[in-house]
Order: sequence, then structure tokens, then C-alpha cells
Amino acid sequence: MGHRPRPVVLIAAVIATIVAITAPGIPAALAAPPVAGSSAPATLPRDFDWGVSSSGFQSEGFSPDSNWRRYVASGATHDRVGTSVDFRHRYRGDIALAKALGVKVYRVGIEWARIEPRPGVLDRTEIAYYDAMIAAIVAAGMRPMITLDHWVYPGWVADRGGWANPETPALWLRNARRVVDRYSHFHPIWITINEPTVYVTNELKTGAIAAPEVPAMLDRLVHVHREIYRYIHRRDASAMVSSNVAYVPTVEPVLDTQFVDRVADTLDFIGIDYYYSISPANTGAWHALTDESWLAPVSADGLYYALRHYSRRYPGKPLYVVESGMPTRDGAARADGYRRGDHLRDVVYWLQRARGDGVNVIGYNYWSLTDNFEWGSYTPRFGLYTVNVTSDPTLTRRPTDAVSAYRRITADNGVPTGYRPTRPAEYCSLVAAPASCVEPVH
Repeated sequence: MGHRPRPVVLIAAVIATIVAITAPGIPAALAAPPVAGSSAPATLPRDFDWGVSSSGFQSEGFSPDSNWRRYVASGATHDRVGTSVDFRHRYRGDIALAKALGVKVYRVGIEWARIEPRPGVLDRTEIAYYDAMIAAIVAAGMRPMITLDHWVYPGWVADRGGWANPETPALWLRNARRVVDRYSHFHPIWITINEPTVYVTNELKTGAIAAPEVPAMLDRLVHVHREIYRYIHRRDASAMVSSNVAYVPTVEPVLDTQFVDRVADTLDFIGIDYYYSISPANTGAWHALTDESWLAPVSADGLYYALRHYSRRYPGKPLYVVESGMPTRDGAARADGYRRGDHLRDVVYWLQRARGDGVNVIGYNYWSLTDNFEWGSYTPRFGLYTVNVTSDPTLTRRPTDAVSAYRRITADNGVPTGYRPTRPAEYCSLVAAPASCVEPVH
């Protein structure tokens, strides 16, 4: 049975075309290679936010009826979600791990499907869980970053057509206002909708919407973001609210027109999720669109170009890296030899280089504190702490080498001025082409 074309496939085709055009014989004057170690990383301000990210469905386990639980149950994914890493019952231990890292921000999701399992019926036990979890983050000295929608909604909303139903925005807003009313006194950072363009892609992938319904879903996401932004600020005038972007190398400016440009006046900062890189010498970014994300290149200097892109596109807006990390296959060493701790230090170096060049980046979250359910599979591992969900019934959190690296980073507020990346910058990075190739960082 055939599948509808997926936007990510079209994106991959665009990237491949650009690389094919650019790669042969780039003029040296336009593609001068970045000079490694030519500048020291800038000192970050004392109020810079270091954090960790997670999501509800991916980490909580024991998921109630939802669009994603139904999709997993259909057999379309490699693994069942099951217990995941059982954040639902082990959140206090994970919060303690985050506190020990020295981070200031802990990003979590409040799952609509968990607190409203049936229309108009609230699950008081699950609300009490979220109350205790958010309070525990605050008690540990961290600021919650709360995601209102991380691609998951109740099964009864799916029964009514999900985002294809024009009544869904009103239902969504009813739930979102409930969450805001309950937790705004903690002054969290708010993420309204996680990666909107990928959200739409996933709805296509799962069959929740058809291709002709894409514009309507985007319109509805824009509408609910704008409405809840205004509502949050009525409750907390000083709130920081955004919607994080899944940065897709090279074609991001086109994707920005679909959502970010339409809500830019209701973003207190630009939230960026950055993972993968691309260059003429390494075009393996397409692996990020397959079940082998650990083969995709993750050159750390790409973050510099992504940050520079947004500082130019939305001048005056602070930038916050809401997600950044590196996948491995079941925790095994990557084929390129990149270790998680080295990658983390390198990414922070390039963040500090961007800050030194005038980019107002105010925070960085690592994705993720622990391994989790990566939307269909436990094979990709992103955690600072690895958890063998499919083979270890104790779900023991085991530290990777990046734990000690992150502790040192938070203690020192970045990497030291003498630090130099473990990998050279890409020759003619295409992360923010053409600028990232024509204007390489030195």
C-alpha cells in the first residue's frame, strides 16, 4: 500500500539538489575554509540559562489513549512505547540528576491526553502528578520550561478528526488555558507548539491529515499559538513564550515562512532545535529522515550558522537553543568517532563564538537528560544518561561521558577561552547556505 509524499522527503530532495549544484568546483574566493582556532570563545553572561529537555509522551511511559499511542499500537513503529524510561514514576530521581548537572532549566511537557482522557473529564490523579513534578523542579532550584503541545493529543480528539477538524483549536485552547492558569505562578518559560512544521509532517505520516489539509492545519497552529501567547501574557506580563523551530539545513528560510514569520510578533525569543549539518564533503543529512539518524553528520560549527541566520532574520529577538544533541545507535560508538562529551563541548564552543560575534543567544538545553522513545524506536540514543529500555527492566540511568562534560560547562559557564573544537569546521558548510559558505566563520 502506497504512502503519501512526505514534506521531509521534499526537503531532502531540495538539499540534495543544492549540494549537487554547489559541490563541483566551488570558487575558492567564495568558499574559504574556516580557520580552526583563530578566535577564542566569548565569555557568557552570568544569567545564561543551561538546561535539559524532555517531552511527556517520549519519557513518561504508561501512555493513555492518544493519537500517538494509537499509531504505535497500529504496528507502524519499530518499538512499542510501553514504560519508556518511566519518568511518570521516577521524575524525582531524574530531577535530582538534572540538579546535579548544575542546570537552571528543565523542559517538560504537560500531556493533554493524560489530564483530559475524555471530553470535559479531568483526571485528578494525573493533574496531581504534574503539580508535584513542576513543584519538584522549582524546589530543586530550576525553572520549568513547559511545552503545551509536543505532537500528542487525546484519542477522543483524534476521533473527531484531529487538526483536520475546525473545532480542534477551541478544544486545544481550553486545555492550554487550564495549564497556564495552573502553573503560571511558577513563572515558567513556555513553548506553545513543538516544531510546528515537523508536527504537520508527522500528521501526514500517520494519516491523521491528508495533503490538502496541510494549509488548514498550519493556519490553526498559527491561530492557537497567537491566542495562547496573549493569554499567557495576561497572566504573567513578564513571561517568556516561544515555539521552537526544527532547524533544517539550507531550506530553513523557506520553512520559516510557513509558521515563524507568521507569529514572529508573538515570540519573546526564537527557540531553535539544532542537530544535523550538511556540506559538499558530507551530504549524509538525509539519514536524519530515515531510521538511521546516527549516521547523519553533526558538525558542531553548524550551530553557529543557524544562530547567525536567525539573528539576521529576526533582528532584536533573543535566541534560545531549546534542543541540541547527538544520536548514537543503542549507545554504541558512532562511525565517525564523535563522542557525546566532545560533541557537547564543541557545540558550546560555537555557541560562545556566535555570542562573541554579537548573536544574542540566552540559553541552551541538551536533548535529552535520558534516552527516550524517539517517535517509534528506542534505538536512537540522545541521553546524557543512557537507559536500556528494551533490555533492562530496572531502567537504570547510566551516565555517558557527557555528564561530566556538562557539569564542567555549567560550573564554568561555558568552555574556557583556550578551548578548541575536537573537529575542524566544515569546508563550505551549507547549514545556512549560501551565507554559511560565502561568509565562513574564522
